[in-house]
Amino acid sequence: MSAPASTYRLQLRPEFGFDAAAAVADYLAELGITHAYVSPYLQAAPGSAHGYDVVDHRHVNVELGGDAGHGRFCAALGAAGLGQVLDIVPNHMAITPENAWWTDVLENGPSSRYASYFDVDWDPPEQKLRNTVLMPVLGNHYGKVLEDGELELARDGGSFVIRYHDHVFPVAPPTYDLPLAMAAAQSGSDDLAFLASACESLPRATATDRPSLLRRHRDKEVLKRQLARLCAEDPSIATAVDAAVTRINGDVDLLDSLLDRQNHRLAFWRTAGSELDYRRFFDVTTLAGLRMEEEHVFADTHELVLGWLRAGVLDGLRIDHPDGLLDPAQYLERLHAEAGGAWIVVEKILEHGEALPVTWPVDGTTGYDAMGVIGGIFLDPAGEAALTEAWEAFTGQTWDWGELVHEAKHIVMRDVLGADLHRLTQTFVEVCESSRRHRDHPRPTLRDALREVMACFGVYRTYVAAGEVTGLADAAVIDAALVEAAERRPDLDTDVLSLLGAVLRGNLQTEAATKLRLRFQQTTGSVMAKSVEDTAFYRGTRLLSLNEVGGDPGTFGMGIDAFHHHWVEAQERWPASMISSSTHDTKRSEDVRARLALLSEVPDRAAAALRRLSEAATPQRTPQPDGTRFPDRATEWLLLQTLVGAHPLSVDRALAYAEKATREAKSQTSWLDPVPAFDEAVRCYLEGALADDAFTSALDEVVAPLVEAGWINGLAAQLLKLTVPGVPDIYQGTELWDLSLVDPDNRRPVDYARRRSMLADLARLDAEAVWARREEGFPKLAVTAAALRLRRRAPEVFGAGAAGGYTPLVATGSAADHVVAFSRGGLATTIVPRLVLGLEAQGGWADTVVALPEGRWRNLLTGAEVAGAVSMAVLLRTIPVALLVAEELWEATT
Repeated sequence: MSAPASTYRLQLRPEFGFDAAAAVADYLAELGITHAYVSPYLQAAPGSAHGYDVVDHRHVNVELGGDAGHGRFCAALGAAGLGQVLDIVPNHMAITPENAWWTDVLENGPSSRYASYFDVDWDPPEQKLRNTVLMPVLGNHYGKVLEDGELELARDGGSFVIRYHDHVFPVAPPTYDLPLAMAAAQSGSDDLAFLASACESLPRATATDRPSLLRRHRDKEVLKRQLARLCAEDPSIATAVDAAVTRINGDVDLLDSLLDRQNHRLAFWRTAGSELDYRRFFDVTTLAGLRMEEEHVFADTHELVLGWLRAGVLDGLRIDHPDGLLDPAQYLERLHAEAGGAWIVVEKILEHGEALPVTWPVDGTTGYDAMGVIGGIFLDPAGEAALTEAWEAFTGQTWDWGELVHEAKHIVMRDVLGADLHRLTQTFVEVCESSRRHRDHPRPTLRDALREVMACFGVYRTYVAAGEVTGLADAAVIDAALVEAAERRPDLDTDVLSLLGAVLRGNLQTEAATKLRLRFQQTTGSVMAKSVEDTAFYRGTRLLSLNEVGGDPGTFGMGIDAFHHHWVEAQERWPASMISSSTHDTKRSEDVRARLALLSEVPDRAAAALRRLSEAATPQRTPQPDGTRFPDRATEWLLLQTLVGAHPLSVDRALAYAEKATREAKSQTSWLDPVPAFDEAVRCYLEGALADDAFTSALDEVVAPLVEAGWINGLAAQLLKLTVPGVPDIYQGTELWDLSLVDPDNRRPVDYARRRSMLADLARLDAEAVWARREEGFPKLAVTAAALRLRRRAPEVFGAGAAGGYTPLVATGSAADHVVAFSRGGLATTIVPRLVLGLEAQGGWADTVVALPEGRWRNLLTGAEVAGAVSMAVLLRTIPVALLVAEELWEATT
């Protein structure tokens, strides 16, 4: 299968299911899209708004329309000539009652048919959790919850369950003996007495040999059916059993004894931070990690998706969070072998200077790295020092991105991922126990070494598989982390650091060492994600357009030569990688970032504007007993930038964003430990400011000079995305101006009727009319449609190989540094402006020209014909970006 020419991301949800998505297929085709790129749609937890919480890999989500709706959707795509790319989730599943595999694990423990599917530590150091799954769902300590009567045994037909508010947990069949024996004694029923004895005689959960497994699973189901039949046929038996349930619920000691015999241990939700014995997705306890390294787990979770690939229903896959897998390379090799040459991209976040492993059999990433490169060209490095000074003066903090991240990592490891660190430490203990030289190292020493090395890790993870030693790139990462850890913590035992280094490089291949290395690699990714994306991005807010997934707030801007160098390499190495600008994961949309990037060009004006807004909002800050005011200055800087970038922003949307941003920052409040006084102060601040005429007038004045320049940045970024090497993705709705913030704001409904109408109108508008209606978004729609249609008509021009080559073009003149220009295959040329406020300040383009490749060219956006050294002032007079095609391509495709 060949790579798509373009994709369009559709976020399915119960309110926008298969039929609603099918209804826009013809619109996407008319826009120029070649492939719908769809959020996960296997059966998810009830009410899922995103699909990443899969509960059943064997079925299509019924809330989206089920099999019938899926069939109609696929038929609509086919009728419109569109292919389909699906987002899939191999790392984890949601652990709700709808997940039959997980329910079986809770019911049967290690003897479950699905115990090997989930990443559960059945033999943790804590004796109380051995062969037990900790379920941290209780709102208070277990004993308090139990004594308050919030836990109840209940009968469900021929089964028993434990209920806690909306939670339902299965009861282990051997422990049915208690209620059944009590019911038998009361009723005198021999049948109940027999069932009680038979349940008590079932093989234990720790009996995992095949005969015991077969007997347990056969007999328990027979016993459940017999109990259900008895209760249905004889009301007196049902009454006796239910009376026994009532007596157990009325006796705290009896209920406690029953709960103590289960294969799950109900616990206070806060215990998840330190004692959890199953791997989660980051810190989300309702998403349990899968052991995708096991072949049968891969087969059972991918059967439906692979069938769609073989049948031609799907053309490609987006792989969510491969860094969470024990061995991503093994998984991707297995998938590649089964996928029949499908286009595969991975959600791999690359840090600054990091490369995607070339051995992975994939077409590239999902484009977060490209987002940082494209965004970087619109930042003015000359503004960095002034913005840094302004941020420091306003917040009273010192700017050091590396220190911000390092501190955030320690916070996350302490407060959020303590259980993961605890498991790693135990494995490190096992490594030391097998060595006479290292066996006396105390646990705290090992824990501190692990913590500091992870805090110094410069990338999400390394990829040293079992039985392997590290390659050069991974070795460099490990060595740098060890050196930095030793410098930061000279008190750390050098022998311990040396041992850890040997483990991580694969130089020590004992069973415990291999386990530690693989687990360490999985954990560093979680630490990085939670500390950078979900903490530091909301703390180090010098310029918010930099604080984006895959971005590096410590790197301020990119020069034109570096920009071109990146794309020359991309064309050679990853010509079919996805190119993104807005996604469901971005902290703010492409157009918010395009506007905020302008602040780098006018840092002094920007700082003065934010100070002015702060002064106007001063009455809305809440005095505190210690003389300070809420929100604090760092939070205020974040909120004011957000209001500028997303203006106009409703109060409801602002409040939703502020809650997420402040709690993720973990500075004044958090999800784990919310501070009501601070949360209320932020609410009052935003509500008061956005209702205050003086503040809103000041905000209007601050934003006014940024709006049109932001549109120009947005157009330029959109055209770059659509024409640089790779497969461009349009996130739903962003073919028009879009000022969305972090999810769920970026999953709001899209008005496709409006977009369909505008696309029809576009055919009747000339370039002047398109620009005249720029406030409606017509220029962005025009640029998007023109580039997408060109890509669809001439995919070879933008593909791999010589036909789609990337050649930088040279601009000369007084404003040459404000031009980004390149040619694709000598047949299509992109020319866009950058640093547009600076360009305006110096008087415009003046004598600036771009030397086009030989021949005559036609501007797809205006129809103008050009050749030779073209004047930027003339070329961009009507529409501020240009997409040129060579005359022969124009004649062949129009």
